Amino acid sequence: MKFEDQSQVSGNGESTGRFGTAYQVLESAIEARAFPGCAFGMLAGGEVVLNDALGRFTYEPDASPVAAGTVYDIASVTKVVGTTAAAMLLVERGMLNLDTPLGEVLPGFVAKRATGDPARRVELQHLLAHNSGLPGYLELFRYAITPDALLQACLALPLQAEPGARAEYSDPGFILLGKALETMIGESLDSFADREIFQPLGMKSTGFCPAQAARPSIPPTEEDTTFRHRRIQGEVQDENAFVLGGVAGHAGIFSNVPDLLRFTGAILGSPRKDAGGAPVLFERTTVNRFAMRQEPAGSSCALGWDTPSQPSSSGTQFSQNSIGHLAYSGCSLWIDLDAAIAVVLLANRTWPDRQNQLIREVRPAFHDAVRRAL
Repeated sequence: MKFEDQSQVSGNGESTGRFGTAYQVLESAIEARAFPGCAFGMLAGGEVVLNDALGRFTYEPDASPVAAGTVYDIASVTKVVGTTAAAMLLVERGMLNLDTPLGEVLPGFVAKRATGDPARRVELQHLLAHNSGLPGYLELFRYAITPDALLQACLALPLQAEPGARAEYSDPGFILLGKALETMIGESLDSFADREIFQPLGMKSTGFCPAQAARPSIPPTEEDTTFRHRRIQGEVQDENAFVLGGVAGHAGIFSNVPDLLRFTGAILGSPRKDAGGAPVLFERTTVNRFAMRQEPAGSSCALGWDTPSQPSSSGTQFSQNSIGHLAYSGCSLWIDLDAAIAVVLLANRTWPDRQNQLIREVRPAFHDAVRRAL
């Protein structure tokens, strides 16, 4: 099924207004079971111009409806909202040099390697750019069943390419980056992010490890039949992050659309008016530096961020000077730095299992629809 523009529009709220086509894309996606429900929003000119929700937590008719402020497991969007944002702040404060070798911060990464091992040349910027040579996703949780064992497994991974020579999206790389940042700041990533990013921006619904009482208000991500053998709801879906205690550089943050739009406003340097004039955390020079595509040629990876590829999940309307990130769970965040526009889409496309891939069609169709509505 193609999620394209439809002439007939129905739904709630803005569905009869200028965002009607966007609503139709999402309604069609829910009908096709791309996901049971979603929350979505858009920031333009420093103001929230769209913030709504459709569908339910699951496909059961009596499941809770999704609200505009529903909190989701944002999975790999953690990489930019938490880990990369922390790195940006540390760079601005002169506390982080991106060319620092990883082995200087985490000696265990090089302790047992030969003198000429290319791992000794891996720098923190390589981890951000996903060009360290480390492998991509690995089911480390299958044999590393404690936080220390999983970290040690990451530290011991052999490189599959020379640093800077090949781009490969690497969860282990961001696990190590998160641990490196924790070592440098002398505290856990969750406490630093909460104090230095989430609280200043008024992101009251954002953080790692939701309280037990809050879990029923979060859409479930999966019926896990292979590892935890239970419904995953209100706890991180990513198994490696779960073994790490729910706090990791690559996954673990839970958030909602209003909070993420506050975050995008900070990236754009345009604090939201309804956020009480939240501070601008990031200098534009820092944003521009982290938004630059990295080696090798042809990679869409910037520093921590992704940029539009061809084709792109951001659709066809975002400029090349855009940054964003996707999540395995179905969530996404895209920011057009030239147009000062940001779009957030949160969904649990992995419910009840991970087989459905319709989100790949939904994302570009939705992004094109909301951009054209402006």
